[in-house]
Amino acid sequence: MTELNKLTISEAYKGLRAKEFSSEDLVNACLTAIGSKDGDINSYVYVDEDGAYDAAKHFDKKLSLGEDLPVLAGIPVGIKDLLNTKGVKTTCCSSFLRDFVPPYDATVVEKLRDEGMVMLGKTNLDEFACGASTEHSCFGVTKNPYDLERVAGGSSGGSAACVAADMAIYSIGTDTGGSIRQPASFCGVYGMKVSYGRVSRSGVTAMASSWDTIGSFNKTPEDVAIVLQAIAGRDRRDLTTPDVAVPDYSSFLDKDIKGLKIGLPKEYFGEGVDFEVSERVKDAVAKLEGAGAKVEEVSLPSTKYAVAVYYITMPAELSANLERFDGIRYGKKPQGNVKDLVDFYFQSRGEGFGDEIKRRIMIGTYVLSAGYFDAYYKKAQRVRTVIIEDFKKVFKKVDVIIAPVSPTPAFKVGELVDDPLSMYMADALTIPASAAGLPAISCPAGNSSTGLPIGLQVIAPQFEEGTVLQVASALSKL
Repeated sequence: MTELNKLTISEAYKGLRAKEFSSEDLVNACLTAIGSKDGDINSYVYVDEDGAYDAAKHFDKKLSLGEDLPVLAGIPVGIKDLLNTKGVKTTCCSSFLRDFVPPYDATVVEKLRDEGMVMLGKTNLDEFACGASTEHSCFGVTKNPYDLERVAGGSSGGSAACVAADMAIYSIGTDTGGSIRQPASFCGVYGMKVSYGRVSRSGVTAMASSWDTIGSFNKTPEDVAIVLQAIAGRDRRDLTTPDVAVPDYSSFLDKDIKGLKIGLPKEYFGEGVDFEVSERVKDAVAKLEGAGAKVEEVSLPSTKYAVAVYYITMPAELSANLERFDGIRYGKKPQGNVKDLVDFYFQSRGEGFGDEIKRRIMIGTYVLSAGYFDAYYKKAQRVRTVIIEDFKKVFKKVDVIIAPVSPTPAFKVGELVDDPLSMYMADALTIPASAAGLPAISCPAGNSSTGLPIGLQVIAPQFEEGTVLQVASALSKL
């Protein structure tokens, strides 16, 4: 019998209903894995053993009484430490919020609780989600389960690693410029970035408000569909969630791909993209073509501007969002004596924020300052519109786009940490879809010659997550 912590959501659901094991057994298997592995990997920053066992026992009691319970009920999950969890620390992996306990749940957490969530704990991330390697966390770096000398990706590295190492059945993360897809690619799991507005951001500490999305890490496309079904939809607390119907995502999983039009953007296979990465992606596309899909090369010429657009607009929005962290209303207070209010701010933020956060705040504040707003932020938003139009043109010819997720497999811990520009380029292939607010999923596409996972991303028009899942499901069966 498969070890319980290695089960998928659908397998766990069936086993629980057949009384082959209990939710408490599932929790015990995951906690045992955490105890044996996470000392090396560091995917969790807080493990809530008591809370997990209490939730599992509550589920098992309901099941024994014959209650009809949701699919996700009783199944252990890891939650990125950026989402508010009522009564449980939410630190954003920043020294500034190390002791913060929120008084309410994020909408996504609330929805999962309604589904019968069993939360194992909070997972590691780059401080305030700023990073591509989870090396910018006050709790230390998350290591890649495939090679402990390499990063798990970022910023949702802990959420990706805990699923890859079978320390959770699934997990929740966020994706602003690639923070779900890139770690999913590095760790060999599925990672879903939804359309902007498809899932509520309420109760999730904002990084860049016009970019942030919430999604999941899973072991199969079927599991992705199950989680998305539970968390998608309109939320009165988040006015960027439009009143767009939520379809039955599972109904897309077995759809035939014969005649489906796939676009391969030539800009995603050019200079800087590792040869093995390109080959694994093209091999996967060839399988889809063999199953009846039609493939053609397309062009997204504004791709080369996406990183510049992101690293102008994102720091600007981050700077505005982090303004609330002043050490007065909440957060870290200065340790020494202060002369006045300005000195108070300098000391609290100087002690509380890490180097990468300070770097981005300075960039963002400069971009938004008088005399520079039009030259930088406004112009970047205009170029962002050009990126959106590029995608619209391509989607008139094809149904989906398939491309690499990252130019390379996982890099070594410390390799890029002192080279911010190289680190920012790690998101070069994920940022364009984020700029356009499109859904995209990272799918395992095989391994490099050194055994490191390589991922490909499937991108579709806005709110067509079902089409993304259709292709991901077909790929998983070829």
